Amino acid sequence: MPILESFRYDGKVVIVTGASSGLGVAFAQAFAEAGADLVLAARRTDKLAETARLVEAVGQRAICVATDVASPQDCNAMVAAAVAAYGHVDVLVNNAGVGTAVPALHESPEQFTSVIEVNLYGTYWAAQAAASVMRPGSAIINIASVLGLTTAGLPQAAYSSSKAAVFGLTRDLAQQWGIRKGIRVNAIAPGFFDSEMTAQYRPGYIDSLAPRFLLGRIGDPRELAGTALWLASPAAGYVTGQTISVDGGMSIT
Repeated sequence: MPILESFRYDGKVVIVTGASSGLGVAFAQAFAEAGADLVLAARRTDKLAETARLVEAVGQRAICVATDVASPQDCNAMVAAAVAAYGHVDVLVNNAGVGTAVPALHESPEQFTSVIEVNLYGTYWAAQAAASVMRPGSAIINIASVLGLTTAGLPQAAYSSSKAAVFGLTRDLAQQWGIRKGIRVNAIAPGFFDSEMTAQYRPGYIDSLAPRFLLGRIGDPRELAGTALWLASPAAGYVTGQTISVDGGMSIT
């Protein structure tokens, strides 16, 4: 296969969770531009319709599935909808996530648990559901965070610990499903990207982190999407169990 063709997704089906806004939209649009049909999952179905229009604008198909990844039943239903619509699933981008900034001495058990349920449990339930129907050669990409590797000034014990846990989950699923199922499992640890989530921290907080951005700026979502396209493609066919930092150098400062 010519190397450039290995980045094509014609005939492939990609599930993107958290596809209603921000980085999820960028992932969905990038895979569609590469030829994939999409399953768009999130709790905000009105926003999913907007993402679907972007997918359809480049000639690909999209279905929208209301999904709370913290619910194993919702994750199973999401995958069942994908199989009913397309017959198979080739890639899962586990992007759904939530974040809080609550001082540790004031964070309630409910607040802490609500983050873990989405960011860690939700990643697991979605991966579990997708892997049950995936064929050899399929790929799962878990979206972690640079804050699982380093701190950035905000009180984010729940968020940071949930994302650090995704690293371990990724390694173990790669080990379990590599030889037995032929599924590669990797993670991406994004830094700060221009998105709906980061907009609330600009200007101010994110600007204060500028000295840690070795490239002098926050990221463009399409730069992150490009990493996902590579990581799920045959071009990365010998990469599994890894966490790839895409953070402008922040994790080494």
